[in-house]
Amino acid sequence: MLRILFALSEMAPYSKTGGLADVGSALPAAIAGLGVDIRVLVPAYHPFAEGAHLQWRGRVTAPCTGETVELWSPEERPQVLLLRYPPYYERPGGPYQDPSGVDWPDNDQRFALLNRVAVEIAQGRVPALDWRADIVHVNDWQTGLVPYLLHLESRAGAPRPAVLFTIHNLAYQGRFDPGALQRLHLPPDGFHWQGTEFYGTFSFMKTALIYSDRIGTVSPTYAREIQEPELGMGLEGVLRTRSQGLFGILNGIDTQSWNPGSDPYLPARFQRQDKGGKALCKAQLQMEMGLYPAPETFLLAMISRLVTQKGVDLVLDILPDLLRRGVQFVLLGSGEQPFEEAFRRLAAGQRGQMAVRIAFDEGLAHRIEAGADAFLMPSRFEPCGLNQMYSLRYGTLPIVRRTGGLADTVVDAEHFGGPPPNGFVFVPVDRDALLAAVLRAESHFRQPAAWRYLQDNAMALDFSWERAARAYLEIYQQMLQ
Repeated sequence: MLRILFALSEMAPYSKTGGLADVGSALPAAIAGLGVDIRVLVPAYHPFAEGAHLQWRGRVTAPCTGETVELWSPEERPQVLLLRYPPYYERPGGPYQDPSGVDWPDNDQRFALLNRVAVEIAQGRVPALDWRADIVHVNDWQTGLVPYLLHLESRAGAPRPAVLFTIHNLAYQGRFDPGALQRLHLPPDGFHWQGTEFYGTFSFMKTALIYSDRIGTVSPTYAREIQEPELGMGLEGVLRTRSQGLFGILNGIDTQSWNPGSDPYLPARFQRQDKGGKALCKAQLQMEMGLYPAPETFLLAMISRLVTQKGVDLVLDILPDLLRRGVQFVLLGSGEQPFEEAFRRLAAGQRGQMAVRIAFDEGLAHRIEAGADAFLMPSRFEPCGLNQMYSLRYGTLPIVRRTGGLADTVVDAEHFGGPPPNGFVFVPVDRDALLAAVLRAESHFRQPAAWRYLQDNAMALDFSWERAARAYLEIYQQMLQ
């Protein structure tokens, strides 16, 4: 049986700051369903919360540093290994930052420990587990040291498993001062432009790109985009040299939790063959958010982190024009304070037509996806994206910029030939292109037969994790060969 160690820095429901945690929860489970022996290693940030049911799995002493960590598994998921080391992981704040939003100054050491423990497990040096890996699958910069550590072992003559590194967001690179070499007990001879050095810093991300056997990203388009200067974040040259081993596999979504036919958060259920419940979801959403009850009004929604990457500045720029045209708008999200305040100010003068909720609210997110007519995602870059897939599944047509995973999932309504159209796509990152796309969507909304055709195409798509798992299994088998 193929044995995979899947290492990452966060995993739902045990920890979460973004989509990586959802991938860590869903993808290994789907891979296990294909008959693979997969173990997941993730830090335990707050493992002993009230009501937690954990099983002891053993201790590991990290080489070089001598730090001794504990491994525990949740009773409901024994294949998950929670790494407990209170001095590094059991702190107030989040996995990467303190309560004020500042990066922990010892993040290099915190995540180097995760990497060293991953290597000990992968190499079969944890007797209590009696297990070793054929392949190590690591994710983002926080686990980017694993390929290098295994390279150092093979340089010393030890056999090692193959390593797959997945980039979830190239913008976060794990860069530290050169003193990290000493702090992390790494040899100085690797610190050069063809190794771990990146513009005078030590970079976990670049190190992973150099020393991994294969490199993946979370969508085919993003795999191409990061080889160009616009989205390469300074690493496009390195990525181009690795282009033969670089691939993109689109993430999946939880099709049980996000299922309009059985979603417990909705006031009415619906499906592709019978969309009647969607009208009730819209009416209930308008009531819940304090909007005028108007089934014929075009209801536009956005659920997002309020940051420049997501194009929220463009949305703020076009909203006055849309509101004057009678469009309704709902926003759920949080982020940078200036954006939060700008949306609140605009909504305060548009009661009945615009509603803003600055929060995280899982139930409301489901009701927005079900009740809105169209969904805005004007991202400047989007490695994969999940909300456009939720929207497609719920017959809420996405309006997206052509980038990353958005380009791989949304086909413009005026596209002829190839995959069936299911949404609205624009290209330039400017307010005029976004406004034109929204107005095209509104025009289609006024044509019920055309709108239903697009909804049917959207709701027919398969975004299950099983699809992604099978693609990863094929990559693993290629790596072993």
